[in-house]
Amino acid sequence: MCGIIGYIGSKEAAPILLQGLRRLEYRGYDSAGLAIQDGDTLARVRSVGKIENLAARAATEDLPGGVGIAHTRWATHGGVTEENAHPHTDQSQKLVLVHNGIIENYREIKEQLGSEHIYNSETDSEILAHLIGEHLLESTAPYTKEHLLKAVEEALKQVRGTYGIVVLHKDIPNCLIAARMGSPLVVGVGDGEHYIASDATPILPYTKKMMFLDDGEIAILTQDAIEIQTLAHELIEKEVEEIEWSAEEAEKQGYADFMLKEIFDQPTVFEDAIRGRYDVEEGVGKLGGLNMTDDEIKQVRRVIFIACGTASHAGMVGKYAFERLAGIPTEVDVASEFRYRDAVIDEHTLVFGISQSGETADTLAALREAKRKGAFVRGIVNSVGSTIARETDGGTYIHAGPELAVASTKAYTNMVAIILLYALQFGRAQRTTLATGQRLLNALLELPQKMNRILEQSDAIKVIAETYKDYEDFFVIGRGINYPTALEGSLKLKEITYRHSEAYPGGEMKHGSLALVDESFPTIAVMTKNQLYDKMRSNIEEIRARKGKVIVIATEGDDRAHELADDVIFVPETMELVEPLLNHIPLQLFSYHMAVALGRDVDRPRNLAKSVTVE
Repeated sequence: MCGIIGYIGSKEAAPILLQGLRRLEYRGYDSAGLAIQDGDTLARVRSVGKIENLAARAATEDLPGGVGIAHTRWATHGGVTEENAHPHTDQSQKLVLVHNGIIENYREIKEQLGSEHIYNSETDSEILAHLIGEHLLESTAPYTKEHLLKAVEEALKQVRGTYGIVVLHKDIPNCLIAARMGSPLVVGVGDGEHYIASDATPILPYTKKMMFLDDGEIAILTQDAIEIQTLAHELIEKEVEEIEWSAEEAEKQGYADFMLKEIFDQPTVFEDAIRGRYDVEEGVGKLGGLNMTDDEIKQVRRVIFIACGTASHAGMVGKYAFERLAGIPTEVDVASEFRYRDAVIDEHTLVFGISQSGETADTLAALREAKRKGAFVRGIVNSVGSTIARETDGGTYIHAGPELAVASTKAYTNMVAIILLYALQFGRAQRTTLATGQRLLNALLELPQKMNRILEQSDAIKVIAETYKDYEDFFVIGRGINYPTALEGSLKLKEITYRHSEAYPGGEMKHGSLALVDESFPTIAVMTKNQLYDKMRSNIEEIRARKGKVIVIATEGDDRAHELADDVIFVPETMELVEPLLNHIPLQLFSYHMAVALGRDVDRPRNLAKSVTVE
């Protein structure tokens, strides 16, 4: 959701903060702002809209100083106005705060503070700033960093909700205080300078040394030191981690958009995901992060994938794979629903939480509930040091690298790859034969070359997408393991083209949805050569009989596909369980090229955010 970047050091803070905000744009935002401290002076600049609006306004101001905080906001309380943009101040206008998350009891706090407090925004964040400022008044001026720390601690003890905050004060030089509860914060460790941010991306150009705050922890940053403690004032020795991503990985590398770059990254990052995690000779997946003994693996009687959006579609592929390879009953739960139903879970249940960011609030809460009920809980995430990675008892990083476009592409590929390896690992421990395991692994090893053959068709897919750009409604259909592919393809259309799209299992169309089919309602059908091929042909015939236009994703060499389709996109043949790792790529390219033709902002689609850290 919102993004935070803070700096304390000897350099000018403003350029670092603005560049950091640009690197956080992928998270989605509607306004931005920064505050700079220079000695005993404090300057604050905010604006609605793009970062460049803020940069233009900052260029007209005198903003010296080596201490500052900045923020991109995605509205939760109050409309999109400059008054609601961060940073916010307290009653004295001397304390400045940026905040990610939601303060659930902000109304109670506001009543407690009383009518003498005058607010300039509609946000819960400003009320938190006022609360900290009120506690600071309990100390005697001149204020010190110890006074500010105590005020933050006392205020946060009263807060109910989620937060990632960074605070500075006009009268307290050389001090940033940050705290986390449910909303991620990363400390960047430099030499005579330090950084704080909502994720590693804006810090990477300056340092790869990071410390990841956990819930209930506070960081006190000065130019020369970093101190981490709990809300209970207990000091913590925090491990400094070396992040492998380079700043260059987060650049477009000549592509028009991050999304297109990330689509074309897939052959490479797929290899990164599976490297060293399989044994062809034994026909088995070998994911050491599972942290389960062979006996514990054999005790698993049920698997649940918990995820949201794209990650839940990866989980659906996992359902087919686990049941076919391991014979284990498998479910996929949307995280926001799982946490509010009385799920039946015991010590024989294995729960995977899937999240690109590792910070998805609903998924994290659902995993905590599953853990309380005694399940094995594991994470499948992309972000090193993320909350899900730390709070689960094991799991796997998908190694997709930075994914900066809001709509997920390469992270989805790597989620599916890791889940297939997990299914094979459990399958070989249960019932999958050596020959089947070897065949699956060999099919996976052939995928990068086959992915590249699809990517070479990008220009041809662009022509097809431009042909259909003026249609307002689409169906996307598939069967079996390609039904999740249809769901993911439909989601991509919605996310970046803003066209209405619905996904269905092919066999379900005749149970009502065919009523919508006519010349103005095209269907994209995944009809690759597998055990449901003939069934899928019949489903497409039903659409054609009602004069619906059809785009078919077909297996190379399937000349019969032209009999059913207005347009055909061919993909290489592969093993059925592996098909989702190829068949989604034409759908990504189709959505991308249509969005570009429609003039959409493909990297930052309206109303969406990359990391959803609020419920």
